[in-house]
Order: sequence, then C-alpha cells, then structure tokens
Amino acid sequence: MLLIAFALPIIFPMKLAQKVAYLLIKKKKTLSLAESCTGGLLSHALTNIPGSSAFFKVGIIAYANEAKQKLLNVSSATIKKHGVVSFPAIEQMAKGVRSILKTDFSVAISGIAGPTGATATKPLGLTFIAVSSKNRMNSFHFVFKGSRLSIKKQAATKALTILLDLLNETK
Repeated sequence: MLLIAFALPIIFPMKLAQKVAYLLIKKKKTLSLAESCTGGLLSHALTNIPGSSAFFKVGIIAYANEAKQKLLNVSSATIKKHGVVSFPAIEQMAKGVRSILKTDFSVAISGIAGPTGATATKPLGLTFIAVSSKNRMNSFHFVFKGSRLSIKKQAATKALTILLDLLNETK
C-alpha cells in the first residue's frame, strides 16, 4: 500500500490573493472559478482568506473534457477543432462558470502542466487564462517553465494578477 502525505505549502504570494479579496469585498463583487490544470489551487488561495464567502461563489475543477462540456458549456465542436487548451475553450469556460450563479467576475484556466500531454503545437507549460465580466473578456496565453507544481503555481499567480488588474479598472 502506498501512502502519500504532504503538506501543501503556501504556493503563491498570499498578499496577491488578499489584494484580490479586498477589492472584491470593497466593490461588493462576486467571483466564480473554472480550473483545469491548476486543480483548485486558485480556489484554495482565495478560500484561505477569512471572509471569502462574501465574494467567492463557486469553483469548478473541470479536468475531463466531459466535465468542461457538461458543467461549463464548452462545445464539443470547440474541443474537436481547437482542443481544451485554446482561446475558444477557455473563453467558453469563463462564460460558463460565470453564468452558473451569475457572478460579476469569473476566471478560467486550462493548460498543459506536464510532464506529459505536450504536442508539437502545444508545448509543455502552455496555459490559457480568461477573466470575464458581464461586459468584458480578457484572455491570454503563456508558456510557463518548470515542474508540474511550478507551472500550476505560475498559472494561478498569473490569473490572480490578471484579475487584480481588471478589478483595479472596475468601479
């Protein structure tokens, strides 16, 4: 029998998550998350903040394509044509999770954390992040370097940074 036990260290700057939480609470805005390659790390960071229930409404870890389709309304045509690590898929994920509880903002993350899954056109570390509001969709792609955990950490940190930027622009 194999037992794996570890303590999850603070994996990214908590000050960044706290800034996001502060602005969401101050502006009385709500947030939903759709995570794939980060496996809930972004949800973990935000729900570790006392009072997060004031803004955090739902986090979905949609790892399988079927979950992305059934829970987040990512179309099978998008998956077939572009794959789940793509701009069209990530934007559908962000829109889909925001619609579940009609939150003000959503963040969606999908990528290839490795060590397997990379292809000639989609390298290891390729990650798509979308931040959505009612009137805006900001989507980006990055190629992060490092181990699986490092890529997950970088993706979650970048998502927080993008969300913080959007919150700072929002009244």
